[in-house]
Amino acid sequence: MTTAMLNTDVRELRQTSQLNQNSAVLDDAHVGDIKGAFGTIALDDHGAGRGLSAKLKTLLAIVGPGLIVMVGDNDAGAFATYGQAGHDYGTRLLWTLLLLVPVLYVNQEMVLRLGAVTGVGHARLIFERFGRFWGAFSVIDLFILNALTLVTEFIGITLATGYLGLPKVPSVLMAALVIVAAAMTGSFQRFERIALALCAGSLLLVPISIMAHPGAGAMAHGFTTPVLPGGSGHLTAVMLLVIGIVGTTVAPWQLFFQQSYVIDKRITPRFMKYEKADLCLGIAVVVAGAAATIGLGAVAAAHLPGPFTDARDVARGLSAYGGRVLGDLFAVALLDASIIGAFAVSLSTAYAMGDCLKINHSLHRGVKQAKGFYAVYAGIIALAATIVLVASDHVQGVLTVGVQALAGVLLPSASVYLLLLCTDKAVLGPWANGRRTTAFTSAVIAVLVALSLVLTGSVLKPDITAGQIEAILGACAAVALAIGAGVGIKALMARRAPGYVADVVDRSRRDDWRTPPLGRLGQAQFSRTRRVALAVLRAYLAVATILVVVKLVTMMFGH
Repeated sequence: MTTAMLNTDVRELRQTSQLNQNSAVLDDAHVGDIKGAFGTIALDDHGAGRGLSAKLKTLLAIVGPGLIVMVGDNDAGAFATYGQAGHDYGTRLLWTLLLLVPVLYVNQEMVLRLGAVTGVGHARLIFERFGRFWGAFSVIDLFILNALTLVTEFIGITLATGYLGLPKVPSVLMAALVIVAAAMTGSFQRFERIALALCAGSLLLVPISIMAHPGAGAMAHGFTTPVLPGGSGHLTAVMLLVIGIVGTTVAPWQLFFQQSYVIDKRITPRFMKYEKADLCLGIAVVVAGAAATIGLGAVAAAHLPGPFTDARDVARGLSAYGGRVLGDLFAVALLDASIIGAFAVSLSTAYAMGDCLKINHSLHRGVKQAKGFYAVYAGIIALAATIVLVASDHVQGVLTVGVQALAGVLLPSASVYLLLLCTDKAVLGPWANGRRTTAFTSAVIAVLVALSLVLTGSVLKPDITAGQIEAILGACAAVALAIGAGVGIKALMARRAPGYVADVVDRSRRDDWRTPPLGRLGQAQFSRTRRVALAVLRAYLAVATILVVVKLVTMMFGH
């Protein structure tokens, strides 16, 4: 036996010992060297080099999870939503993107914290801490929405390749083959290099924007002046489009994907600041891409009159303005975005299914070592590709609308579970949420519930008026304020009670703290008030989802 093989065996034994004794990590493939697209960090490398060069090398090795999840969010559905915003209202809705920046950061920062500290996937944590009943609801939501979202990614692929003059069937089959093959090499590092190459391809929107040069003054004004354009007669359409922008930017699959991907990359708490930098880079790219798409939609509308139908309208308008090359480049950007989105959504589903079935689920493993994981990954891609190939244009249009509707309806669900996990000191210990983060996330959830109610109402009642939307939002605001006041009064009374001791999170030794094995934790105990609140929210989401699905089915049959 060679020295290298002996060292490898010793390292594997050490990893397994650490896995079984010190943390909740469930799969030995999730412990070991970090093998990123741009570098490797050895397991026993404790960061002795603290110079600028060493920090840059560490950042390059860590970059990936935040960037991929954010760029994957600018997918086919996002191109359609942002393109419509620019086509219908020019640059006047750009300000909505700035409002989403803190929401994106806080949500995804909590997710990466959960992944790095626990080493356990989002779905598995929900099952272990909240039980099978709540866990089943969370993954059912995810699987339904992910399946429909993946269909829209393939619709985006057909729109892009169709505009470029490529035949539909070979294009879809080739795209599906590439998406499947890229993940099934048994090398995490190889997959990440492919994914980040596609992320770099998303920067194609920058030269397209330079060539189309939407007005810099109008873009700046759109970012700095919050307005709802269109007048009172179009207020309903504008408000629903704003909700669509929120829905396409804050999606449940992002939470499940990033947490599992952080774990699969073997990132631990001591790399938290680098992973936060990665997340910030991803948010900057996603906002720049969204703004560019809105600006390009505005340019296209000026040169292609008529109502907006899909992302091809942007390509056609750009072609009418700057020639065929400009339109072709936008179609290539749409194709790139659709493939990245398909990667991320499919992996999100496969990771979650691996959590639920307790099977090997890691890109570090080959097909033979993780058959179930790759079967789910390939199966959902095959299903989505088949639906797109056999469905009519009408059905595809309904499915595209359906994804936006369901994403809006289910917005609060994943965020509620995320907040409960991140305030759980047994799970995160010194990494648990502080009061400010909890308060901000609670406010975000309240807004998401309100938007979900509005979107559900608009699906069931297409002629909903601006006044009715305002009434829903007003009622939700009143309920949220009442709940907030009640929580504040309860906290104040508790502080004035004799023997009160402040509940302070001990932040010491954070870099070395990991979640203990899940068997030691057991299930979290909910108060009666929390159980009732969760039951009410769950009942609403279940009923709303059923009603939206029924509505979409009737639309498919032309009613």
